Amino acid sequence: MATHSIVLGNPVPKSPASSVHPRVGEQWLGYFAPKTKPMHLKLSSGHRARAALGADPKAVEIPRQWYNLIADLQVKPPPPLHPKTLKPVKPEDLAPLFPDELIKQEMSNDKFIDIPDEVLDVYRLWRPTPLIRAKRLEKLLDTPARIYYKYEGVSPAGSHKPNTAVPQVWYNAQQGIKNVVTETGAGQWGSSLAFACSLFGLGCEVWQVRASYDQKPYRRLMMQTWGAKVHPSPSSLTEAGRKILNMDPSSPGSLGIAISEAVEVAAMNADTKYCLGSVLNHVLLHQTVIGEECLKQMEAIGETPDVIIGCTGGGSNFAGLSFPFIREKLNGKINPIIRAVEPTACPSLTKGVYAYDYGDTAGMTPLMKMHTLGHDFIPDPIHAGGLRYHGMAPLISHVYELGFMEALSIPQTECFQGAIQFARSEGLIPAPEPTHAIAATIREALCCRETGESKVILTAMCGHGHFDLPAYEKYLQGNMVDLSFSEEKKQASLANIPHVPA
Repeated sequence: MATHSIVLGNPVPKSPASSVHPRVGEQWLGYFAPKTKPMHLKLSSGHRARAALGADPKAVEIPRQWYNLIADLQVKPPPPLHPKTLKPVKPEDLAPLFPDELIKQEMSNDKFIDIPDEVLDVYRLWRPTPLIRAKRLEKLLDTPARIYYKYEGVSPAGSHKPNTAVPQVWYNAQQGIKNVVTETGAGQWGSSLAFACSLFGLGCEVWQVRASYDQKPYRRLMMQTWGAKVHPSPSSLTEAGRKILNMDPSSPGSLGIAISEAVEVAAMNADTKYCLGSVLNHVLLHQTVIGEECLKQMEAIGETPDVIIGCTGGGSNFAGLSFPFIREKLNGKINPIIRAVEPTACPSLTKGVYAYDYGDTAGMTPLMKMHTLGHDFIPDPIHAGGLRYHGMAPLISHVYELGFMEALSIPQTECFQGAIQFARSEGLIPAPEPTHAIAATIREALCCRETGESKVILTAMCGHGHFDLPAYEKYLQGNMVDLSFSEEKKQASLANIPHVPA
């Protein structure tokens, strides 16, 4: 009798002679056909990765190029501005912070950018990532909708963040940079950068939002295991941190504050550059491996999404999944609804203004036109630091203004209710960030139950929640509350954004 393995929720005959474990060889690597004997691929670091090579020529492969949505937009996004001259930023203005190749990518209008072989070698540790049909969740919700999720939690750091951490560190290493610095909120980005630095031999220093630093000791230990130095932010190590502590010694911190601290250190040290885990164009560019793989995976199973849903904080995960689909939408090949979901306590897209603002609290970064709550806005410490950035990626903000996507905000108790339903049906415990997308997916699926529509819903499951269990404990014990969004607090923060003449 033939054995079976689960691929996207469907049984697929598996050859008894195959030595590939079904979870590794098929579902978890995102392939769609029986596999031959796995081969070993040698990494540039000397490590060896197992990669099952499918006999089916249509088996999904890791993309060899990143996709740049800007190339396909008739209306280009507004450029970042120098904070003193208010003129468009030049490459030399960014040189103290980023290596040359990343600056080129940040400003590029090329449609596709080749992924270096050394980066692909590392990607092969976990890519391609699986596209999984949530049949058990569909059954629980009694919906005719077909729900798929692209799962990025199989990376070594447990989220989508290594997709950009690896190339960022590699480009810095190629330029001879010895150290990189960054900020992290929930800890996913800091973990990913520490992981990448451990592979390429760079020093790594992380400023972690104080609320997250205190609530997530294991994220901090994860970074330290990979060799990073981790500081709570605001810290007394930088002028930006000391200024905040003087005003509020018990400040819970924010991503804007942590960015200020990291940027300050990078600007003062010639052998040190700054890495950012979201928001900027080159970061969103690197994440498009998610959507490029997903397009091929859905094509292989004969499905086309009617609705695409992703969580948004700074926007990298959402952009990574949605931008390749937006390309196909612009080309008239598909016409899905594309929906961004954010927390009601930090709703930059749905409550912010579209204006030029600083990317950090201290005002050290270029001015970016984005949906913002004001660079002084310090959100309540929701979700142990997840999705707490005051602004939205400028390119996502631009796409939103062009009408190619929509946005909504959801309170945290509904998000965790959805996360519990997902965990108890699909088995995976989501990170707090994708709980927003899961909650919105459940809303859409229940609407389909009412209307009888069998829509195809695609959502981004950008990471697991193994280091976020204190947030689940708070929910399960009935201690989680929905934090209100203060319009007064927002207006006070917006009063301090710079005035840029139209």
